[in-house]
Amino acid sequence: MTPPQPLSRQFSALLLDSHHRLTGKELGPPPVTSTDAAAQWLYEDAPFGLLAHDTADDPTFIYANRTAQRCFEYTWDEFVGLPSRLSAAPDAQPNRDAFIRSVTRDGYATGYRGIRIARSGRRFWITDVTMWDLIDTDGTLHGQAAVFPAWSDL
Repeated sequence: MTPPQPLSRQFSALLLDSHHRLTGKELGPPPVTSTDAAAQWLYEDAPFGLLAHDTADDPTFIYANRTAQRCFEYTWDEFVGLPSRLSAAPDAQPNRDAFIRSVTRDGYATGYRGIRIARSGRRFWITDVTMWDLIDTDGTLHGQAAVFPAWSDL
């Protein structure tokens, strides 16, 4: 999948719709009047980190909202194309991989807590993570997305 632009209406709709279909819960945003406003809210204003990676054998990030960019200390251009495995330190990989396998098996998983690593090497916790398959209404898998509402430095 070609990475979307940060304010892509289509990709924002995929994030929101697939999350709702799989989890039965709304990801956001607060009531808005247009798909442009929803895309902007997810990217610029959402109070949670939101990431997505593609379906490659070694998945790369295709989306990271501003909150995630601040947590991980990467710009959009640095984040997009980065292998998603690099978001976790080597010693945290088994935990991360097990969570991703559960998402692949079940379509989504919740309640994950894991250690992540920022560009500077700073380690931090992400907690209460929900991850889900990015499946469009035609059943095509575009990758996986994760939302983390809470984080804290180690």
